[in-house]
Amino acid sequence: MQSIFIYLFKIIKYLRSRILTPFDYFMTSLKFYSNGIQYSSIKTFGVPIVNVSIGGKVNIGDNFRMNNDHFSNPIGRFNPCSLIVGENGNLEIGDNVGMSGVTIVCHNKIKIGSNVNLGGNVVVYDTDFHSLNKNDRLNRENDFENTKTRPVLIGDNVFIGGHSTILKGVKIGKNAIIGACSVVTKDIPENQIWAGNPAKFIR
Repeated sequence: MQSIFIYLFKIIKYLRSRILTPFDYFMTSLKFYSNGIQYSSIKTFGVPIVNVSIGGKVNIGDNFRMNNDHFSNPIGRFNPCSLIVGENGNLEIGDNVGMSGVTIVCHNKIKIGSNVNLGGNVVVYDTDFHSLNKNDRLNRENDFENTKTRPVLIGDNVFIGGHSTILKGVKIGKNAIIGACSVVTKDIPENQIWAGNPAKFIR
């Protein structure tokens, strides 16, 4: 009985890839175009959430891959990718970058190099979202104006494990590996492995 369900699931997955993948590509391309995103080529399963404010800039390189649904992302917590860019945001993504259920919020600058893999449900933020001053948070305008932002830079060939959080002002050197469920709060040198909350040097 179990083998029948497995076989049926494989058929559904195959049909989904044949029927819906072209639709996913069309809808994603339409979202990118309507948000002014410059890109070379994309491959997507499912449709991402995209919101680029007027004035925000997004440039994506060649062979960009996105997993946005439970058929394409077996790691769990099945969320679509989200690209949220504010009016002063500048998001740059290099060539051969892949991500699954990733959320990127850019109000300043986020630069992701080439050959980077971002695991399931990774989040990258270059903003605190709110002022750290309690009085500012009582007024929406003051809260927004006094929110701190700093660029995030992720080098080439970096691998970021699933469910990790990359916070504002962080620079991750090329070839670095970030362990799953890590919270990165400070710079990580090239060719090192870090993990934990907060992330610390492993080797």
